[in-house]
Amino acid sequence: MARAISFHYSNINETQACLGTGIRSTTDPKSQVRNPRQIPKIKNENSKQYDLEERTFIFAKRAIKFCRALTKTVIDTEIGKQLMRSCASVGANYIEANEALGKKDFLMRIRICRKEAKESGYWLKLLEPVSGQLTEERDSLLQESTELMKIFGSIITKSDERNSKF
Repeated sequence: MARAISFHYSNINETQACLGTGIRSTTDPKSQVRNPRQIPKIKNENSKQYDLEERTFIFAKRAIKFCRALTKTVIDTEIGKQLMRSCASVGANYIEANEALGKKDFLMRIRICRKEAKESGYWLKLLEPVSGQLTEERDSLLQESTELMKIFGSIITKSDERNSKF
């Protein structure tokens, strides 16, 4: 009897063998289990990624590069230090939020992310770069900090709505 069963299974493909068993096929890409809570990396026509962890990392790297290009005056140096701290803190706190111990911890970290994004915008507004190229980069960073602030605000609002339903 065992021979007939093994022979029978050798005649069907892997997907058919896995049906109804709860086993996922390794060769079928559609069968891969995905975490429904994870934000997928999606590209739209503007080719912007919506992976927020990567986006906050790029924001911090751009801010560091921007600060390196500033003039070496005392004022620019001090404001640049504050800008780098606040921009890097956005991403660091977002990573911490993803590893939160509970809902309250998650919301607190996201609120800190929003606060740091807002602070980054403040420091960017204070800086007055001398070259036109730096002005364009500052405006781009300012826009990114505003967008991040809105994204984190939206996460807070939606999380508060979910918590109030239960």
